[in-house]
Amino acid sequence: MMKDHGNAHGHRLSDGMPIRLTSRAGLFHAAALAALMLSSACDRSGEVMRSVTVYVSTDRVFSEPVLREYQRRSGVTVNAVYDTEETKSTGLANRLLAETNRPQADVFWSNEPVRTLVLKSRGILAPYRSPNAEGIPATLRDPDGYWTGFSARMRVIAYNTKLVPAEQAPRSVLDLAAPDWNGQVAIADPRFGSTSFHVAAMYAVLGDAKADDFFRRLKANGVRVVDGNSVVRDLVVRGEVKLGLTDTDDVNVALEAGDQIGMVLPDRDGMGVPVMPNMVSLVANAPHPEEGRRLIDYLLSPEVERQLAQSEAVQIPLHVGVEGPKNMPAIDTFTPMTLDFAKAASRVEDVTARLATILGL
Repeated sequence: MMKDHGNAHGHRLSDGMPIRLTSRAGLFHAAALAALMLSSACDRSGEVMRSVTVYVSTDRVFSEPVLREYQRRSGVTVNAVYDTEETKSTGLANRLLAETNRPQADVFWSNEPVRTLVLKSRGILAPYRSPNAEGIPATLRDPDGYWTGFSARMRVIAYNTKLVPAEQAPRSVLDLAAPDWNGQVAIADPRFGSTSFHVAAMYAVLGDAKADDFFRRLKANGVRVVDGNSVVRDLVVRGEVKLGLTDTDDVNVALEAGDQIGMVLPDRDGMGVPVMPNMVSLVANAPHPEEGRRLIDYLLSPEVERQLAQSEAVQIPLHVGVEGPKNMPAIDTFTPMTLDFAKAASRVEDVTARLATILGL
């Protein structure tokens, strides 16, 4: 590598390599290089290329078509980074924390609430109140503007319809620890994804003593802890277990395939059905904040909620008047779990650590 001796004609590229300007030819080549660098940031019409980077924990098969359509309409290049099935939202949340001093993402689209609220508490997010948030229930919008919920899913008890008659399927999550279901229940690893939201919500609602007791009994009952919600669904469909805790979008895949699966909305007459909205947030000190805001506006539109409702994501729209998915009950037909999202988020690390010990993870 050439050393830069401080010559007035020595210049550096962004990677630290110097350009030596020692002749007219050198000046010409430097000018050509500068023009090439400028053109790389422009399209053929001479306009500056626009881009936005979004970290996405919602399943790629559902989120990618939404982002592709936004890119087509807006002309903005969308750089999407997706999470893995077994570390849904957790992996990307940790990445955002690691990038605190030099953010790479503009937007965080989470498929569950807890990680978003943890990021808010750590100063990773920036406030933005989108005009398209109007019409979404106030309980699903951060009063400070750091996140907005849209297109919700539910946590449900899935059961194999060949092995479990509908009238015998459990009606409460707490029923899964009953001796009748010994060795017949599967859940996803509670340290990750929507299951981490669900268990944190249970601790927030039930209290530590009652929640600890339930999970100890569940462990003693031979619960199978697997890598993701889709794995839970597949075990139920194959009859390797009779019951599983999973998400509505995972169950719907099996319903559409005609598999022997049914679902129960748990605790609809008790502590309430766990409802999980997607959450979208602007990243603090984002490299492209204006493009981030415009993408958030699009994600919060009734059109996107309609698209997510009609796709296999089968997510329940939160805007009034948007038609919901065919296999799912409307949100006004059951009682959602009354939950302080911030309280649940504040407990997630403690709860997952407790469960790692209780469940032997």
